[in-house]
Amino acid sequence: MTSLHTSVENQRGEGLTIRRARDRGRTQLPWLDGRHTFSFGRYIDREHMGFRELRVINDDRVAPSGGFATHPHENMEIVTYVVSGALAHRDSTGNGSTLRAGDAQRMTAGTGIQHSEFNPSGSEPLRLLQIWIFPERDGLQPGYEERRIGAADRPGELVPVVTPDGRDGSMKIHQDASIFAAVLRPGQSISHEPGADRHTWVQVVRGDLTVNGAAISEGDGVAVEPGASFTLAVAQEGGESEVLVFDLA
Repeated sequence: MTSLHTSVENQRGEGLTIRRARDRGRTQLPWLDGRHTFSFGRYIDREHMGFRELRVINDDRVAPSGGFATHPHENMEIVTYVVSGALAHRDSTGNGSTLRAGDAQRMTAGTGIQHSEFNPSGSEPLRLLQIWIFPERDGLQPGYEERRIGAADRPGELVPVVTPDGRDGSMKIHQDASIFAAVLRPGQSISHEPGADRHTWVQVVRGDLTVNGAAISEGDGVAVEPGASFTLAVAQEGGESEVLVFDLA
């Protein structure tokens, strides 16, 4: 199990540790601009190897007609959340589809899977968050799900993306972990109360808001003290914001 060390910036808001967007790793290629909250690829920071069973949050911007050629994965739960544009997915289990903003997919790599991800548009950029979570055990049968999450259609709600039991229309993940998406409009707030000893990570997808009074912005991540409740809020004069909330054992 991995954990976040506390060398990241501490800011106003009791029980919070904030990792600023500017401190993330970065991969830049002609077709890709990727930002890494945790160590990934050639970006290695031993103090930021993950948070609990959450291993990767990559914020990727893919140029028109660009993408990741077919490559393998194993023994990982991979969740992809499309922020803008379109994502064409193909994998070795026979799945193939195009996801758009507000859609998400869960891929169980298990004993081994190969997939490709491309921006099918010749003119519009693609932005996605790719998330890796360690599975409850190795050797799972590879699998795939996709869902329309549509958090923008339900502003002010925590909409489940993945959960251990697939409840409330979410996708099922093979780990004691849940991911929620939320869109907050000006003047809105939302609270989350994890169970005792649960660990929470908040990732800002876009916009500016506060968590327990501490200001956070696009790309920032926040580790919340175990078991602590928190409130996300957008100022009345602010703009629309979007976040992902990770509830982890």
